[in-house]
Amino acid sequence: MLIRHPVLLAALLLARPAVAEVPLPPPRPDRPPPAAEPAPSPLEPAPTPAPLPPERPAELPAGPVTPVVPDDTACLRRLDRLGVKAEPLPPLSDGLCGAPKPLRVTELPDGVLVSPAATLTCQATEALARWSTEVRVLAERGLGYAPRSVRIATSYECRGQNRDPEAKLSEHAFANAVDIVGFTFEGRDPVTIGTEADGTPEAAFQAAVQAKACAFFRTVLGPGSDAAHGNHLHLDERERPAGHRLCQ
Repeated sequence: MLIRHPVLLAALLLARPAVAEVPLPPPRPDRPPPAAEPAPSPLEPAPTPAPLPPERPAELPAGPVTPVVPDDTACLRRLDRLGVKAEPLPPLSDGLCGAPKPLRVTELPDGVLVSPAATLTCQATEALARWSTEVRVLAERGLGYAPRSVRIATSYECRGQNRDPEAKLSEHAFANAVDIVGFTFEGRDPVTIGTEADGTPEAAFQAAVQAKACAFFRTVLGPGSDAAHGNHLHLDERERPAGHRLCQ
């Protein structure tokens, strides 16, 4: 039956039970912020960062190191004023041994011969020349004769110290050393290093020239130093820290 009366229709609508509303789900809670890392305790030291690896060393140059070529201009002028006779030789090079500007030395001041001729650097030649002038004074004073020649055993030679192949290279390997085995004179017998009897003028002369060499060379070894130098004077110009000299 279709109800058309408006008053009756309104009464029926008011009498109709209300439909219950379905509750909405509770809102989703927001995600909590991440917890902050706890600060280090003041009693605990902060962690030390891992050390960085050491820097890589510079690459070494390939091949042999080029020797420093000295400027011998002033040295050669001094040799000329001293009366030294020496002529330049081609550069010496033998593995780690050698000298860029060697000299062949044949005569020292006052006409004292070098027998046989020595192969030395200009620096070592000048030291030998200046020492030889003192040798002359000591010979005239102690023996009554001037030296005629200085007898040489070794100058340049590519070898280790004391001829030990495992040892550090000798200054002989750089033409920077000379071994003296004796002196000759006009009118008297020669003096040979290491063979003169104690208490004789010859022995006193030998000791005096050995001591005097310390004023001109950075290394002086001879009788009394060790067994390897009992029969000659080893004289060289090896440079050492703080100008240290070895005189024995």
